[in-house]
Amino acid sequence: MLPLEDLYNDVLAKAQRGLKLDDAAVAQSAGVPLESLIEAKAGNSTNHLQELASALGIHGPSLAVMAANGWRPRAVEMTGVAQFNTVFHDMTVNAYVIHDPITKQAAVFDTSASAEPILKHIKQEGLSLEYVFITHTHTDHIADLSTLVSVTPAPKCFTNAQEPADGCIQFQIAEKPEWKLGRLRITARSTTGHSRGGTTYFIEGLSQPVAIVGDALFASSMGGGMVSFPEALATNRKELFTMPDDTIVCPGHGPMTTIGEEKAHNPFYPEFK
Repeated sequence: MLPLEDLYNDVLAKAQRGLKLDDAAVAQSAGVPLESLIEAKAGNSTNHLQELASALGIHGPSLAVMAANGWRPRAVEMTGVAQFNTVFHDMTVNAYVIHDPITKQAAVFDTSASAEPILKHIKQEGLSLEYVFITHTHTDHIADLSTLVSVTPAPKCFTNAQEPADGCIQFQIAEKPEWKLGRLRITARSTTGHSRGGTTYFIEGLSQPVAIVGDALFASSMGGGMVSFPEALATNRKELFTMPDDTIVCPGHGPMTTIGEEKAHNPFYPEFK
């Protein structure tokens, strides 16, 4: 299983950046020495995590579990779902292939750094690629889009109109787009905040529902609020945490998880604890 995308200190730093608070303000609100905050954000101390979490509006006990490496999501092995993780500069990024096990019709979600393992999987499994979907257009997620589209017979590529991509058909979330993939149903939900047109694709028809979330949500964390941190929190709450608890969450970085696991373990959402 892939390692968690973020450590406890990453969660602290993301929350602080999102709230646009400087170190002095956080330390004062938490009632802790400034040095304690600095050491915690550097990953060198777990002192005062409860106080710091409270000052940042995140769940202290979950943060402490992260600091102790005390939780990992259960491994996901489900027919019709394949994850591909490739190296992009100093990090790794995920892409996914979802297919109907009966009709063998498939869709690709993002490209990661290289489309090669995706294409190899499609060939080995005898799949028919019908669609390519983009969660958001940050470079690591569409790095090999041109290859994926050019070497595959006439796939239809779709992206949110808020984030156009070369060779892709644009859709409007407000129009509630829907696609059929064999017996599967794919719908699009707006999970903006990390990016302007961030989109989650919700897939029904497999043994469990699946959500391809891009960088909206990670196991025990979430993408940074590069456009709007409050909006990222709000759209996740509205569009993701209303999904069934057994929904498989397929993030752009790190391991797959479920909505239920994130309700129980993600520090950014204390209301579910």
